[in-house]
Amino acid sequence: MSPRSALVNEELRRRSKERLLHAAVELVDERGYEATTLGDIADRAGSARGLVSYYFPGKRQLVQSAVHRLMHRTLEEALEREPRTDDGGERMARAIDAILGLARDRPVLMRQHMAGLLQAEGFLPCPEQRRLAELLSDTVARHGSRDVESDYPMLRALLMGAVYAAVMPGAPMSVPMLRAELFKRYRLDWEMGVPPDPGGTDGTKEKDRTDMARFFATDPETQSK
Repeated sequence: MSPRSALVNEELRRRSKERLLHAAVELVDERGYEATTLGDIADRAGSARGLVSYYFPGKRQLVQSAVHRLMHRTLEEALEREPRTDDGGERMARAIDAILGLARDRPVLMRQHMAGLLQAEGFLPCPEQRRLAELLSDTVARHGSRDVESDYPMLRALLMGAVYAAVMPGAPMSVPMLRAELFKRYRLDWEMGVPPDPGGTDGTKEKDRTDMARFFATDPETQSK
């Protein structure tokens, strides 16, 4: 049997890492951060436990990378959905709705993510986060910012604050209320993006919960869609 080529090995490593990221968000979403171990994540991913430490220095880095992947792919999908648009206001509205939608649909996961950012090691840069930053910076630029380097961190801070308020245990704020404040700040029409369903509570016109699996595809064809 001939040895596997470098390309085959690279693809196998990519798929292993994708499975670990997917397993991490699934388990933290189901159980919370503290109740999820690296062994649990490896078992859910069908990977050897040693592979976790090969790809990630620790559980916090793995979970942050996984959540940032979910965030940037959710945002990317919202920005590029049909009908596609270059309108800066509509793209800002879609960005706000995408991030608030995660707080609404995945409160446990997003609460644990926010808590992780406040730990001693704090914010841990990774390729997934850099992609999220690129998308938000581009959104700010298309919205008409003359100083993206200042306006991007402000948008990031406002979104983080809104997510924190939406998932705060015991005293969560309404997502539509938070949306209204952000839309007011950025001078967006209420009907932009995905407006909340007036017949529901914090739901939107898009009722289905996010299917996280499609953001952690191990099939290259599926991943490219």
